[in-house]
Amino acid sequence: MQVTYDFSQQTVIVTGGARGIGRAIAASFVASGADVWIWDVEPVELAGAQSVTVDVTKRDKIASGLALLEGRSVDVLVNDAGHLGRYQPFESLEPAEWQQILQVNLVGMLEVTHQILPLMRAAGKGRIVNMGSLAGKEGLPDLAVYSAASAGVIAFTKALSREVNDTGIRVNCVAPGPIDTRVIRDLGNETVDAMVAASPLSRLGDPVEVAALVLWLCSDASAFNTGAVFDMSGGRARY
Repeated sequence: MQVTYDFSQQTVIVTGGARGIGRAIAASFVASGADVWIWDVEPVELAGAQSVTVDVTKRDKIASGLALLEGRSVDVLVNDAGHLGRYQPFESLEPAEWQQILQVNLVGMLEVTHQILPLMRAAGKGRIVNMGSLAGKEGLPDLAVYSAASAGVIAFTKALSREVNDTGIRVNCVAPGPIDTRVIRDLGNETVDAMVAASPLSRLGDPVEVAALVLWLCSDASAFNTGAVFDMSGGRARY
C-alpha cells in the first residue's frame, strides 16, 4: 500500500540530493506537492525541483542558497549530504581523507542547520531530519571516521531537539544500514555480498523505503516524535 502526504505550500531543502537516498527523498517530496530545493555540489536534473550548487561546508555558499528563497520560510530541512570515504582501516587513511569525511557529514550538517534553524524558530515550526547511519550506532570496522561522524549526527539530533522543544520544531534522525546506492555498490561485489549476508532480511534497502520514513517524520502524523533515531537497517541494528 502506497502512503501519500500533502506537502503543498511547504518549502523543503534536501542537501546531497543529487544521487541515492537524497534524490529519492527529493523526488518523494516533489510527488507530494512540496517546493523542493536540492543543495548539492553536483548538478541535479529532477523535474519539479530547484537545483542549487551548494557546498555544505562553506557558510557563504549556504547563505547564497538561502538568498534564492527570497525570504520564504523553510518548512523542512533534510540533511543528507554525506561522504563515505574509503572502506579501509583507520591507520591507512591520510588526515586529509578523514577530515573531509568529518567536514561533509558532521560539520556540513551543523553549518546548514545553524543558518536555517533561526528561520524555523521565527516561524515557530519546522521539521529537521538528519541522516545518520547504522555505523554511528554500532561503529563499523574500516569505516571508523564515518562511524564517528555519524555518531556525532545522532548526538546532535538528540541535543538540538531539547533546545527547541518549546517550539513547533521537531528534530529527528534516520540511521540507515546498507542501502542500494552507487556509493555502496562502488565498494565492490565482495563487500556488498557480505552486507547482504549480515542482513536478517538478506538484502540491501531501497532508497525509496528510506524516503518514505523521512516523509512520515516530516508529516503531521509524526508530531509527537522528536530527538529520536529511527533505524532503517533491515534488522541489523542491535539497539
